[in-house]
Amino acid sequence: MRAFLLALLMFLGACATQPAPVADPSGDSLDAIARDYVALILEIGEREPGYVDAYYGPAEWQEAAKASPRTVPQLIQGAAGLTERLNAVSTRGAEPAVAQRKAYLLAHVSAASARLRMLSGEKMGFADEAEALFGIRPELRPLESFDPVLAEIDALLPGEGTLTERVTAFKSHYVIPRDRLQAVMDAAIAECRARTVRHIALPANERFTLSFVGDKPWSGYNYYLGGAASRIEINADFPIYTERAIDLGCHEAYPGHHVYNALLEQTFVRERGWVEMSVYPLFSPMSFVAEGSANYGIDLAFPGEEGTRFERDVLFPLAGLDPATAAKKAQLGALQRRLARAEYTIADDWLAGRIERAEAIRRLMKYTLADEAKATQRLRFIDTYRSYIINYGLGRDVVQAWVERQGPDRWEGMERLLSSQILPADLD
Repeated sequence: MRAFLLALLMFLGACATQPAPVADPSGDSLDAIARDYVALILEIGEREPGYVDAYYGPAEWQEAAKASPRTVPQLIQGAAGLTERLNAVSTRGAEPAVAQRKAYLLAHVSAASARLRMLSGEKMGFADEAEALFGIRPELRPLESFDPVLAEIDALLPGEGTLTERVTAFKSHYVIPRDRLQAVMDAAIAECRARTVRHIALPANERFTLSFVGDKPWSGYNYYLGGAASRIEINADFPIYTERAIDLGCHEAYPGHHVYNALLEQTFVRERGWVEMSVYPLFSPMSFVAEGSANYGIDLAFPGEEGTRFERDVLFPLAGLDPATAAKKAQLGALQRRLARAEYTIADDWLAGRIERAEAIRRLMKYTLADEAKATQRLRFIDTYRSYIINYGLGRDVVQAWVERQGPDRWEGMERLLSSQILPADLD
């Protein structure tokens, strides 16, 4: 009898340490809702090509979505039903990760609902749209507030012609020749990876392929394939500068999108079985974290002057370029970074129909210091992705501030972010 009572007490004690069941009285659960959330996202992807950025869940779920996707009005109703079900599930007594899971699902269903309303014809202002899709509201600053930065660049690069022309001429000395592009990109990505794996343990089988493409609205793209594998594409239509090789290597691969997706897959899909993380809806709060961390990853991997030194000592020789003014180029890059949010205001005016295309291109040329061809491509990106552009500059700044508040080990903070369901609202 004593042995029986001891065993019973041990059993009850073990039960007491388990999280409380995450279900409402009807028997619904976060696991069941997550499965239906994946179906919702996959079916939206059938109504909007490109909406599903990555999916590596069961193939039969994707086949079912292709076979009989609901209409947009039905999907709006489906999203409302998921929200109602999520609100009914109690996470009282559950571990913090489970409560965060519910918040994550609520935020992503809300974003999906907003995107569906846009597909059905609803119009939103730029800031309203950004907040509805990505969970954070951008500030739209007057363009003249960026004029002091332009003045600093003007002083850095005096001479004849417009400032945009002078910047273009100066940067033309740092274009990677097409026949050396593969070698330079390989070296940049290898260094980005080496710096990342010193701090973050990656899945043993992680890998990627790299190819150069054209006729795209973007400069680089990571297609995550699941199984810790990515396909990275670089748009070679426009000049690629030496510093851009580092930017793309970090942003698309290490510690950017490739690492982010691989850690999410490992942490949630493989270890926890949380199926919602097997699908990545592009227009969602997930993208704010993804793009922001990918951009901050550049600074994390190459802090201070390390990026400039790596360009000068490794990339310039590979590209056959003269490193004489590498420091001045770095100064220019730092100043141009301070102009990043000017395009939010330009996009707001353009998407709302307050300015003509020619004026939008002119403003992009002035405030991003891009030549006409590159400004035209950027407007194509804005046409395609609209308020998504906030995820880069604003995303980087918000992620950087959050990571640096976590403590002196910034890589540790970064890894925590990349392996989490942390939302933009949690970062701000």
